[in-house]
Amino acid sequence: MSQRVCISLDAMGGDHGPSTVVPGAALARERHPETTFIMFGDEAVIRPLVEAEPRLKGAVEIRHTTFSVAMDDKPSQAVRQGRGKSSMWQAIQAVRDGQADACVSAGNTGALMAMSKICLKTMSGIERPAIACLWPTIRGESVVLDVGATIGTDAEHLVEMAVMGSAMARIVFDLDRPTVGLLNVGTEEMKGNEAVKEAARLLREMELPNFAYHGFVEGTDLGRGTVDVVVTEGFTGNIALKTAEGTAKQIGSYLRSAMSRTLSAKIGYLFARRAFQALREKMNPSRANGGVFLGLEGIVIKSHGSENAQGFAAAIDLAHDMARHDLMRTIRDMLDQTPAVVSA
Repeated sequence: MSQRVCISLDAMGGDHGPSTVVPGAALARERHPETTFIMFGDEAVIRPLVEAEPRLKGAVEIRHTTFSVAMDDKPSQAVRQGRGKSSMWQAIQAVRDGQADACVSAGNTGALMAMSKICLKTMSGIERPAIACLWPTIRGESVVLDVGATIGTDAEHLVEMAVMGSAMARIVFDLDRPTVGLLNVGTEEMKGNEAVKEAARLLREMELPNFAYHGFVEGTDLGRGTVDVVVTEGFTGNIALKTAEGTAKQIGSYLRSAMSRTLSAKIGYLFARRAFQALREKMNPSRANGGVFLGLEGIVIKSHGSENAQGFAAAIDLAHDMARHDLMRTIRDMLDQTPAVVSA
Protein backbone atom coordinates (compact mmCIF):
# COMPACT_ATOMS: atom_id res chain seq x y z
CA MET A 1 0.00 0.00 0.00
CA SER A 2 1.24 3.52 -0.78
CA GLN A 3 1.88 6.09 1.93
CA ARG A 4 -1.34 7.95 1.14
CA VAL A 5 -4.48 6.71 2.88
CA CYS A 6 -7.92 7.78 1.67
CA ILE A 7 -10.81 7.52 4.12
CA SER A 8 -14.48 7.86 3.21
CA LEU A 9 -16.63 9.62 5.82
CA ASP A 10 -20.38 9.44 6.36
CA ALA A 11 -20.54 13.16 7.12
CA MET A 12 -24.24 13.08 8.05
CA GLY A 13 -23.96 10.24 10.58
CA GLY A 14 -24.19 10.60 14.35
CA ASP A 15 -25.91 13.08 16.65
CA HIS A 16 -23.98 16.09 15.33
CA GLY A 17 -23.21 15.29 11.68
CA PRO A 18 -20.78 17.54 9.78
CA SER A 19 -20.20 19.84 12.78
CA THR A 20 -18.30 16.96 14.40
CA VAL A 21 -17.08 15.05 11.34
CA VAL A 22 -15.27 17.97 9.66
CA PRO A 23 -13.28 19.22 12.69
CA GLY A 24 -12.60 15.60 13.60
CA ALA A 25 -11.09 15.03 10.18
CA ALA A 26 -8.97 18.16 10.60
CA LEU A 27 -7.61 16.93 13.94
CA ALA A 28 -6.81 13.52 12.46
CA ARG A 29 -5.04 15.05 9.47
CA GLU A 30 -2.75 16.96 11.80
CA ARG A 31 -1.49 13.60 13.04
CA HIS A 32 -1.58 11.94 9.61
CA PRO A 33 -0.87 14.61 6.97
CA GLU A 34 -0.80 12.00 4.17
CA THR A 35 -4.50 11.26 4.73
CA THR A 36 -7.20 12.43 2.32
CA PHE A 37 -10.96 12.23 2.70
CA ILE A 38 -14.10 11.69 0.64
CA MET A 39 -17.03 13.20 2.56
CA PHE A 40 -20.55 12.10 1.70
CA GLY A 41 -23.53 14.25 2.63
CA ASP A 42 -25.22 17.61 2.13
CA GLU A 43 -22.64 19.70 0.28
CA ALA A 44 -24.29 22.99 1.29
CA VAL A 45 -23.64 22.13 4.93
CA ILE A 46 -20.27 20.41 4.55
CA ARG A 47 -18.41 22.79 2.21
CA PRO A 48 -18.42 25.93 4.44
CA LEU A 49 -17.09 23.85 7.34
CA VAL A 50 -14.33 22.34 5.18
CA GLU A 51 -13.34 25.70 3.72
CA ALA A 52 -13.06 27.12 7.25
CA GLU A 53 -10.49 24.44 8.15
CA PRO A 54 -7.02 25.29 6.75
CA ARG A 55 -5.77 21.86 7.89
CA LEU A 56 -8.07 20.26 5.31
CA LYS A 57 -6.98 22.38 2.35
CA GLY A 58 -6.65 20.18 -0.73
CA ALA A 59 -7.44 17.03 1.26
CA VAL A 60 -11.22 16.69 0.89
CA GLU A 61 -13.51 15.66 -1.94
CA ILE A 62 -17.19 16.30 -1.20
CA ARG A 63 -19.82 14.09 -2.81
CA HIS A 64 -23.33 15.40 -2.43
CA THR A 65 -26.09 13.09 -1.18
CA THR A 66 -29.68 13.99 -0.43
CA PHE A 67 -30.52 11.14 1.93
CA SER A 68 -29.10 10.27 5.36
CA VAL A 69 -29.89 7.43 7.76
CA ALA A 70 -31.54 8.50 11.02
CA MET A 71 -30.14 7.26 14.32
CA ASP A 72 -33.46 5.58 15.20
CA ASP A 73 -34.08 3.91 11.83
CA LYS A 74 -34.47 0.16 11.87
CA PRO A 75 -31.67 -1.56 9.91
CA SER A 76 -34.12 -3.06 7.41
CA GLN A 77 -35.76 0.34 6.88
CA ALA A 78 -32.37 2.04 6.47
CA VAL A 79 -31.27 -0.50 3.86
CA ARG A 80 -34.56 -0.33 1.97
CA GLN A 81 -34.69 3.46 1.84
CA GLY A 82 -30.98 4.34 1.77
CA ARG A 83 -29.45 1.63 -0.39
CA GLY A 84 -27.36 3.21 -3.11
CA LYS A 85 -28.22 6.81 -2.24
CA SER A 86 -27.59 7.53 1.45
CA SER A 87 -24.37 9.10 2.74
CA MET A 88 -23.75 5.94 4.77
CA TRP A 89 -24.16 3.52 1.86
CA GLN A 90 -22.04 5.59 -0.51
CA ALA A 91 -19.24 5.90 2.06
CA ILE A 92 -19.16 2.10 2.36
CA GLN A 93 -19.41 1.68 -1.41
CA ALA A 94 -16.33 3.84 -1.88
CA VAL A 95 -14.36 1.16 0.00
CA ARG A 96 -15.92 -1.61 -2.07
CA ASP A 97 -15.03 0.17 -5.31
CA GLY A 98 -11.43 0.80 -4.25
CA GLN A 99 -11.86 4.58 -4.07
CA ALA A 100 -11.19 4.65 -0.30
CA ASP A 101 -9.08 2.47 1.98
CA ALA A 102 -11.49 2.62 4.93
CA CYS A 103 -14.88 4.05 5.94
CA VAL A 104 -15.82 5.84 9.18
CA SER A 105 -19.37 6.57 10.31
CA ALA A 106 -20.94 7.72 13.56
CA GLY A 107 -24.36 6.71 12.31
CA ASN A 108 -26.88 4.05 13.30
CA THR A 109 -24.89 0.93 14.28
CA GLY A 110 -27.44 -1.61 13.08
CA ALA A 111 -27.85 0.13 9.75
CA LEU A 112 -24.09 0.47 9.29
CA MET A 113 -23.54 -3.23 9.93
CA ALA A 114 -26.44 -4.28 7.68
CA MET A 115 -25.27 -2.07 4.82
CA SER A 116 -21.65 -3.15 5.26
CA LYS A 117 -22.57 -6.83 5.08
CA ILE A 118 -24.64 -6.30 1.93
CA CYS A 119 -22.25 -3.94 0.19
CA LEU A 120 -18.89 -5.46 1.15
CA LYS A 121 -19.83 -9.11 1.90
CA THR A 122 -18.11 -11.23 4.54
CA MET A 123 -14.63 -12.65 4.08
CA SER A 124 -14.20 -16.24 2.93
CA GLY A 125 -14.02 -18.49 5.98
CA ILE A 126 -15.84 -16.05 8.26
CA GLU A 127 -19.32 -16.98 9.43
CA ARG A 128 -20.34 -13.60 10.88
CA PRO A 129 -18.69 -10.20 11.34
CA ALA A 130 -17.80 -8.87 14.77
CA ILE A 131 -17.25 -5.42 16.25
CA ALA A 132 -13.90 -4.99 18.01
CA CYS A 133 -12.97 -2.05 20.23
CA LEU A 134 -9.88 -0.84 22.08
CA TRP A 135 -10.38 -1.22 25.84
CA PRO A 136 -8.35 0.96 28.27
CA THR A 137 -6.56 -1.17 30.89
CA ILE A 138 -4.02 -0.77 33.68
CA ARG A 139 -1.38 -2.12 31.30
CA GLY A 140 -2.43 0.07 28.36
CA GLU A 141 -5.13 -1.26 26.02
CA SER A 142 -6.68 -4.54 24.91
CA VAL A 143 -8.80 -5.53 21.93
CA VAL A 144 -12.27 -6.72 22.96
CA LEU A 145 -14.76 -8.36 20.59
CA ASP A 146 -17.63 -8.85 19.88
CA VAL A 147 -19.19 -5.73 21.44
CA GLY A 148 -22.52 -5.87 19.66
CA ALA A 149 -22.52 -7.17 16.09
CA THR A 150 -24.43 -10.41 16.71
CA ILE A 151 -26.32 -12.00 19.56
CA GLY A 152 -25.42 -15.60 20.37
CA THR A 153 -22.50 -17.63 19.09
CA ASP A 154 -20.97 -21.05 18.65
CA ALA A 155 -17.46 -22.42 19.18
CA GLU A 156 -16.36 -21.94 15.56
CA HIS A 157 -17.39 -18.28 15.59
CA LEU A 158 -15.48 -17.69 18.84
CA VAL A 159 -12.35 -19.17 17.22
CA GLU A 160 -12.84 -16.95 14.15
CA MET A 161 -13.08 -13.91 16.43
CA ALA A 162 -9.89 -14.96 18.22
CA VAL A 163 -8.10 -14.99 14.85
CA MET A 164 -9.54 -11.63 13.73
CA GLY A 165 -8.97 -9.94 17.09
CA SER A 166 -5.38 -11.17 17.12
CA ALA A 167 -4.82 -9.74 13.64
CA MET A 168 -6.03 -6.35 14.87
CA ALA A 169 -3.87 -6.58 18.02
CA ARG A 170 -0.78 -7.39 15.95
CA ILE A 171 -1.29 -4.14 14.04
CA VAL A 172 -2.38 -1.83 16.86
CA PHE A 173 0.03 -3.08 19.52
CA ASP A 174 2.86 -4.18 17.17
CA LEU A 175 2.95 -7.67 18.68
CA ASP A 176 4.13 -10.82 16.93
CA ARG A 177 2.08 -13.16 19.13
CA PRO A 178 -0.64 -11.45 21.19
CA THR A 179 -2.32 -13.33 24.03
CA VAL A 180 -5.99 -14.27 23.73
CA GLY A 181 -8.55 -15.06 26.42
CA LEU A 182 -12.18 -16.22 26.29
CA LEU A 183 -14.48 -14.22 28.58
CA ASN A 184 -16.19 -16.59 30.99
CA VAL A 185 -17.85 -16.77 34.40
CA GLY A 186 -14.69 -18.28 35.89
CA THR A 187 -11.22 -19.40 34.94
CA GLU A 188 -11.75 -23.10 35.73
CA GLU A 189 -12.02 -25.38 32.69
CA MET A 190 -15.34 -26.88 33.76
CA LYS A 191 -17.12 -23.49 33.88
CA GLY A 192 -19.06 -21.80 31.08
CA ASN A 193 -21.54 -22.82 28.42
CA GLU A 194 -20.83 -25.47 25.81
CA ALA A 195 -19.84 -23.02 23.08
CA VAL A 196 -17.18 -21.39 25.26
CA LYS A 197 -15.81 -24.71 26.52
CA GLU A 198 -15.66 -26.15 22.99
CA ALA A 199 -13.92 -23.01 21.69
CA ALA A 200 -11.36 -23.35 24.47
CA ARG A 201 -10.68 -26.95 23.46
CA LEU A 202 -10.23 -25.98 19.82
CA LEU A 203 -7.86 -23.13 20.65
CA ARG A 204 -5.77 -25.32 22.95
CA GLU A 205 -5.47 -28.10 20.40
CA MET A 206 -4.71 -25.90 17.39
CA GLU A 207 -1.77 -24.08 19.03
CA LEU A 208 -1.87 -21.39 16.36
CA PRO A 209 1.44 -19.68 15.55
CA ASN A 210 0.17 -16.09 15.40
CA PHE A 211 -1.27 -15.79 18.90
CA ALA A 212 -1.01 -17.49 22.27
CA TYR A 213 -4.20 -18.83 23.85
CA HIS A 214 -4.19 -17.82 27.52
CA GLY A 215 -7.39 -19.54 28.69
CA PHE A 216 -10.54 -18.20 30.33
CA VAL A 217 -10.65 -14.65 31.70
CA GLU A 218 -13.28 -13.00 33.91
CA GLY A 219 -14.85 -9.55 33.89
CA THR A 220 -12.24 -8.23 36.32
CA ASP A 221 -9.51 -9.12 33.81
CA LEU A 222 -10.86 -6.59 31.30
CA GLY A 223 -9.57 -3.62 33.29
CA ARG A 224 -6.42 -5.41 34.39
CA GLY A 225 -5.31 -6.07 30.83
CA THR A 226 -4.60 -9.72 31.59
CA VAL A 227 -4.57 -10.55 27.87
CA ASP A 228 -4.15 -8.57 24.66
CA VAL A 229 -7.40 -9.86 23.12
CA VAL A 230 -10.65 -10.73 24.92
CA VAL A 231 -13.21 -12.75 22.95
CA THR A 232 -16.90 -12.99 23.80
CA GLU A 233 -20.28 -12.92 22.04
CA GLY A 234 -22.05 -9.69 21.16
CA PHE A 235 -24.72 -9.69 23.88
CA THR A 236 -22.23 -10.06 26.72
CA GLY A 237 -19.65 -7.82 25.08
CA ASN A 238 -22.07 -4.93 24.55
CA ILE A 239 -23.28 -5.10 28.15
CA ALA A 240 -19.67 -5.12 29.38
CA LEU A 241 -18.83 -2.11 27.19
CA LYS A 242 -21.83 -0.04 28.30
CA THR A 243 -21.22 -0.98 31.95
CA ALA A 244 -17.59 0.17 31.75
CA GLU A 245 -18.57 3.45 30.09
CA GLY A 246 -21.27 4.07 32.69
CA THR A 247 -18.91 3.25 35.56
CA ALA A 248 -16.30 5.70 34.24
CA LYS A 249 -18.92 8.48 34.17
CA GLN A 250 -20.13 7.48 37.65
CA ILE A 251 -16.62 7.69 39.12
CA GLY A 252 -16.07 11.04 37.43
CA SER A 253 -19.29 12.35 38.95
CA TYR A 254 -18.28 11.10 42.41
CA LEU A 255 -14.89 12.82 42.14
CA ARG A 256 -16.37 16.14 41.03
CA SER A 257 -18.88 16.02 43.89
CA ALA A 258 -16.23 15.12 46.48
CA MET A 259 -13.80 17.81 45.33
CA SER A 260 -16.40 20.58 45.58
CA ARG A 261 -18.02 19.54 48.86
CA THR A 262 -15.85 21.45 51.35
CA LEU A 263 -13.25 24.23 51.35
CA SER A 264 -10.47 21.83 52.33
CA ALA A 265 -11.45 19.51 49.46
CA LYS A 266 -11.27 22.41 47.02
CA ILE A 267 -7.85 23.38 48.32
CA GLY A 268 -6.73 19.76 48.08
CA TYR A 269 -7.89 19.65 44.48
CA LEU A 270 -5.73 22.67 43.62
CA PHE A 271 -2.65 20.79 44.83
CA ALA A 272 -3.64 17.55 43.10
CA ARG A 273 -5.19 18.98 39.95
CA ARG A 274 -2.46 17.62 37.66
CA ALA A 275 -3.07 14.12 38.99
CA PHE A 276 -6.82 14.53 38.49
CA GLN A 277 -6.28 15.84 34.96
CA ALA A 278 -4.18 12.77 34.17
CA LEU A 279 -6.92 10.54 35.60
CA ARG A 280 -9.58 12.36 33.59
CA GLU A 281 -7.56 11.90 30.40
CA LYS A 282 -6.99 8.21 31.13
CA MET A 283 -10.73 7.65 31.69
CA ASN A 284 -11.80 9.73 28.68
CA PRO A 285 -13.71 7.31 26.40
CA SER A 286 -13.01 9.54 23.40
CA ARG A 287 -9.39 8.38 23.41
CA ALA A 288 -10.40 4.83 22.50
CA ASN A 289 -13.39 5.68 20.32
CA GLY A 290 -14.03 3.51 17.30
CA GLY A 291 -15.29 -0.01 16.77
CA VAL A 292 -13.75 -2.03 13.92
CA PHE A 293 -16.11 -4.20 11.87
CA LEU A 294 -14.01 -7.35 11.48
CA GLY A 295 -14.77 -10.11 8.98
CA LEU A 296 -15.87 -7.95 6.05
CA GLU A 297 -14.20 -7.51 2.67
CA GLY A 298 -13.24 -3.98 3.58
CA ILE A 299 -12.48 -1.77 6.59
CA VAL A 300 -15.41 -0.05 8.33
CA ILE A 301 -15.06 1.86 11.62
CA LYS A 302 -18.04 2.79 13.82
CA SER A 303 -17.69 5.91 15.93
CA HIS A 304 -19.99 6.60 18.89
CA GLY A 305 -22.90 8.70 17.68
CA SER A 306 -22.56 11.27 20.47
CA GLU A 307 -18.79 11.76 20.18
CA ASN A 308 -17.17 15.16 19.86
CA ALA A 309 -14.53 16.10 17.28
CA GLN A 310 -11.72 14.63 19.40
CA GLY A 311 -13.53 11.30 19.62
CA PHE A 312 -14.31 11.21 15.91
CA ALA A 313 -10.67 11.97 15.16
CA ALA A 314 -9.71 8.92 17.26
CA ALA A 315 -11.97 6.77 15.08
CA ILE A 316 -10.26 8.17 11.97
CA ASP A 317 -6.87 7.42 13.56
CA LEU A 318 -7.95 3.81 14.00
CA ALA A 319 -9.16 3.61 10.40
CA HIS A 320 -5.84 5.04 9.23
CA ASP A 321 -3.85 2.44 11.17
CA MET A 322 -6.00 -0.46 9.97
CA ALA A 323 -5.64 0.66 6.34
CA ARG A 324 -2.00 1.74 6.51
CA HIS A 325 -0.91 -1.60 7.97
CA ASP A 326 -3.24 -3.69 5.77
CA LEU A 327 -5.63 -5.30 8.25
CA MET A 328 -7.31 -7.28 5.47
CA ARG A 329 -4.10 -8.99 4.39
CA THR A 330 -3.19 -9.77 8.01
CA ILE A 331 -6.55 -11.44 8.65
CA ARG A 332 -6.40 -13.41 5.40
CA ASP A 333 -2.88 -14.64 6.15
CA MET A 334 -3.93 -15.79 9.62
CA LEU A 335 -7.05 -17.50 8.29
CA ASP A 336 -4.95 -19.32 5.70
CA GLN A 337 -2.87 -20.72 8.56
CA THR A 338 -6.01 -21.71 10.51
CA PRO A 339 -7.94 -24.26 8.40
CA ALA A 340 -9.66 -25.62 11.50
CA VAL A 341 -11.64 -22.38 11.79
CA VAL A 342 -13.53 -23.34 8.65
CA SER A 343 -13.69 -27.08 9.03
CA ALA A 344 -14.17 -27.49 12.79
